[in-house]
Amino acid sequence: MIWIGIFLLSVIALLPCLISFRRTTLLRDERESAFELHQAQMVELDRDLAEGLIAPTEHDSARLEIQRRLLGSDNMAVPAPRRGASTLAISAALLALPLASVGLYLTCGHPSMPAMPLAPRLAAADKADHRNDDLINRLRDSLQHMPADDPSRFQGYVLLGQAEAARDHYAAAAQAWREAIASKFEPEVAARAAEAQTMADGGHISPETADLYRRALDAAPADAPWRMAVQQRIAQSEHQ
Repeated sequence: MIWIGIFLLSVIALLPCLISFRRTTLLRDERESAFELHQAQMVELDRDLAEGLIAPTEHDSARLEIQRRLLGSDNMAVPAPRRGASTLAISAALLALPLASVGLYLTCGHPSMPAMPLAPRLAAADKADHRNDDLINRLRDSLQHMPADDPSRFQGYVLLGQAEAARDHYAAAAQAWREAIASKFEPEVAARAAEAQTMADGGHISPETADLYRRALDAAPADAPWRMAVQQRIAQSEHQ
């Protein structure tokens, strides 16, 4: 089936080139161009005579001059036609494009790779989500049974918040980070907790969240890269 798709794509890609190539006409030689120009001048001259724009004597004089030029153009050299060579070169180039593409695909691609339907991939992703749920629930249970003075409790809740935020579970992430700063206050973690709570509330900043932003800003070092973002959130809360 993939070769049918490659063939159709090649035809669609080359169709504009084939159409333009079919409609392309080669430039005429100088003798043919001069002959058509003189013919047009003769027609125009006869029309002027019929409309009374020129006298018969002027018509005859101009007619003789046009005929003289026409005889002079008959002696021009005619270049050898090159239509066959150019047609062959263009046709070969157009044919080489899909052949080169197929060769490149056979060299670097995987034509024998089986198809991957959407349903099994969705089922695998759902299974992976369930495994993640199990791991996160185990981590949460172990943290709840951990003594409050355990130094690893802070890092565990920080990791739990990161895992929940990665899944867009902002309320759970905010709760985990609040548990972390309850053990040891870190301004950056406090700012993360406030931001996650803001995301969980749809962008609304509650007074409790604004207070957490202020606490994080007061304890933050002067060179903290997130200070400006927290200041903007505080200003937003004051204008709500």
